Amino acid sequence: MENLNILWSDSGIAQLTFGQAAMMLVGLILLYLAIRKGFEPLLLVPIAIGTLLVNVPGAGFEAAPVYDAAGHLTSPGGMMYYIYEGGIATGLFPLIIFMGVGAMTDFGPLLANPKTLLLGAAAQFGIFATVLGAVSLSHFGILDFTINEAASIGIIGGADGPTAIFVTSKLAPDILGAVAVAAYSYMALVPIIQPPIMRALTSESERAIKMVQLRPVSKTEKIVFPLLVLMLVAMVLPSAAPLLGMFCFGNLMREAGVVDRLSDTAQNALINIVTIFLGLGVGSKMSADKFLNWETLGILGLGAVAFCIGTASGVLLAKLMNKFSDSPINPLIGSAGVSAVPMAARVSNKVGLEANPHNHLLMHAMGPNVAGVIGSAIAAGVMISMVQ
Repeated sequence: MENLNILWSDSGIAQLTFGQAAMMLVGLILLYLAIRKGFEPLLLVPIAIGTLLVNVPGAGFEAAPVYDAAGHLTSPGGMMYYIYEGGIATGLFPLIIFMGVGAMTDFGPLLANPKTLLLGAAAQFGIFATVLGAVSLSHFGILDFTINEAASIGIIGGADGPTAIFVTSKLAPDILGAVAVAAYSYMALVPIIQPPIMRALTSESERAIKMVQLRPVSKTEKIVFPLLVLMLVAMVLPSAAPLLGMFCFGNLMREAGVVDRLSDTAQNALINIVTIFLGLGVGSKMSADKFLNWETLGILGLGAVAFCIGTASGVLLAKLMNKFSDSPINPLIGSAGVSAVPMAARVSNKVGLEANPHNHLLMHAMGPNVAGVIGSAIAAGVMISMVQ
């Protein structure tokens, strides 16, 4: 009988708390959204599995060292702890993913129409507006966010998962799980969230505007541009250099044409491997004590506000630019200034085709879409520099 009691007390069922059970249910919901609904499955699947594993009591997947009541170390931390500390706390995984994204990015549409860089910059307004919103909620006692947490929440508005994870791991690691889930959820919901905002802010005639064909961009331009961006940003804002440095390095491998094997590895095998461990590491921060609170709901809500403001800002700036431009810009491409590459550009194209079946905006929208990646990295550097 005594042996049975020992066996029962050591079982996960006996040790399971209500919070852990609730978080395991959250993990299952994320799995459902990823598999059944197709919401960012490449990252939500490993995040969901990480959430399940880290909330299994006594399984050795602890996300932090465990101490007994007397303060003695009973476990140095499970597998999740080492994945997080080695890849996310150091910033390694998001940077490697940025290198892979750079290797998959074509700067051609941006270089062919440089003024679309402004649309990518405008979409970052949602980041800073949400930081102010989070600080205001704390000031009035509605929610309790530190300035570090407010900066991390604001980055969700850039719709760039790796950037959000990179910033949050440095400024507010305790809310990493909620920020990562919000960032990738809203990226997946781009086709649902953006079109109503785009239609509300534009007329039928504006959505039907046809843009002129883009000029050819030379290989030299494509090689020089990432180097120029890197040097300018690194000199002015060094805290943004890690993200942009890896992004530009990946892009240079793509455009140089002499390291195709390295470019292919960065675009495929390497980014896939790191995505698996990044997801597990994020899942390790989704324990009950860190996720089940009112602040988490606040993060999800503020993240949605940030994303909507970023979308609206890009559309409104495009409309303003049309008042001073000889060649009209379809305002729909302004919504692609958020960093959800290439989904936001596809949404701009889809809404444009609804207004004019001959209106193909995909390549035009890729300009602000790529600019948004650069803009979110710069915004991240600003946050780290000002807050850390």
